Amino acid sequence: MKTAFVTGATAGIGEATVRALVASGWRCVATGRRRERLDALVGELGADKVHAACFDVRDTAALDDAIANLPADFAGIDLLVNNAGLAQGLSPAQDASLEDWQTMIDTNVTAMVVLTRKMLPVLIERKGAIVAIGSVAGNYIYPGGNVYAGSKAFVNHFTLALRADLHGTGVRVTSIEPGMVETEFTLVRTGSQQASDDLYRRVNPMTAQDIAMMIRWVAELPPHLNINRLEPMPVNQDFAGFRVARD
Repeated sequence: MKTAFVTGATAGIGEATVRALVASGWRCVATGRRRERLDALVGELGADKVHAACFDVRDTAALDDAIANLPADFAGIDLLVNNAGLAQGLSPAQDASLEDWQTMIDTNVTAMVVLTRKMLPVLIERKGAIVAIGSVAGNYIYPGGNVYAGSKAFVNHFTLALRADLHGTGVRVTSIEPGMVETEFTLVRTGSQQASDDLYRRVNPMTAQDIAMMIRWVAELPPHLNINRLEPMPVNQDFAGFRVARD
């Protein structure tokens, strides 16, 4: 039985990924900040299938402690899913909060880099896989995206750079860069359920389960195949958006 380490597993894509992998015969280390949600996953899916590790990915000491205290059955990590991340604010750069910017960098960039580096020895030993959840925001810029878009561009490109560095190790590396997925993302970003409902209304957006299905597919491909990147979008969303300002 293979084991996955999934960050941001208390909601959205992370939670759906844990469910999809467990249904396919995997064990999962599910991480996140909300203990009650992690405990609910363990209670539903079973302590033999899910190990809850409750910590903030920005807390390196807590991360080290979580890794050091993995039960023996969960210590051999075959798949790292770098999913934890967030957006805060939609203000233009000149009006944006530096605190929001720092939170996005610490979560989306620094925490991901630290965790990945710490997991590389076991992933190399087991010829495992890394899947990172980037975003189309890292490729197609929009007003108010600023640091969030920059952080996701980093995720997209860091993941592909890992592919080059891990050449010859047998470790597979994939960047999944979704468009609009209806999760708690917009609620967290804006603090408004109405804003979230308005954004997704009549769009028929992708779901967390859609992305989890892609992660599972990538993870279960034959070991000689690597998907470098995937860029899924809802049919009703595209990347056109040039603007012109007139004096």
